[in-house]
Amino acid sequence: MANYFKHKRVWITGASSGIGEALALAFAAENAHLVLSSRKERDLEQVANACTAAGAASASIQVLDLANHASLPEIADSVLKTFGKIDVLVNNGGISQRALAIDTDLSIDKRLMDINYFGTIALTKAVLPSMLTHQLGHIVVISSLTGKFGAPLRSAYAASKHALHGFFDCLRIELGEAPIYISMICPGYVKTNVSINALTGDGSAQGTMDPSTGAGMDPANLAQKILNAVRTKKEEAVFGGKETLGVYLKRFFPKFFSNMMKKRSLKA
Repeated sequence: MANYFKHKRVWITGASSGIGEALALAFAAENAHLVLSSRKERDLEQVANACTAAGAASASIQVLDLANHASLPEIADSVLKTFGKIDVLVNNGGISQRALAIDTDLSIDKRLMDINYFGTIALTKAVLPSMLTHQLGHIVVISSLTGKFGAPLRSAYAASKHALHGFFDCLRIELGEAPIYISMICPGYVKTNVSINALTGDGSAQGTMDPSTGAGMDPANLAQKILNAVRTKKEEAVFGGKETLGVYLKRFFPKFFSNMMKKRSLKA
């Protein structure tokens, strides 16, 4: 399956840095046609140039804001008119949080849902009819381990990721036998700027790197794991270090896990 992504049309949100940039370069190395999106046009241009050098069949940029839901259908129509179809939609764009629930203004909870949840499903709904028409497509959702269990200082972030699991689990069932696949990807700690850009209770960026994030998985290594999960059409994949044990502790030993996380919260 070495040439699985060759000439496939891959649209990646949040492609200007972090996991999205690493995924773009990984798909580029497999000679895919890329559409790279985020709010940051200059950064996208740099990633697109790097992707061309890495072997992409083509690398185009499409600036978008996932919080501007009304704009997404028109943007999707434009992309589909240009490329004809999208084989792989990678919903990677999003933002994290670092604040206690009680200290987080409701507007920040809404902002995280607007970007991480509603932005993702709005873009998916805009692309899905084309996938159904062509009877092909793969929707990849970059969730998080916090989409599987809660953690301190991440209430709104975890809520947005839990919501994505609920929506896409339902969508997968509704699609029935249609040859459209959905992969939920749940990384643990990844060495990106996610904690630096994470929103605090008043909406300002945290501005610092969490030690656990700084010691996390290399984005390029994660990208290769994600491509393999897509190739093999996995419905859900969990990646990371010892933090991934939380998925199993939460499922089989929920009370123990809850007490463990409470102790962690006291140290935070």
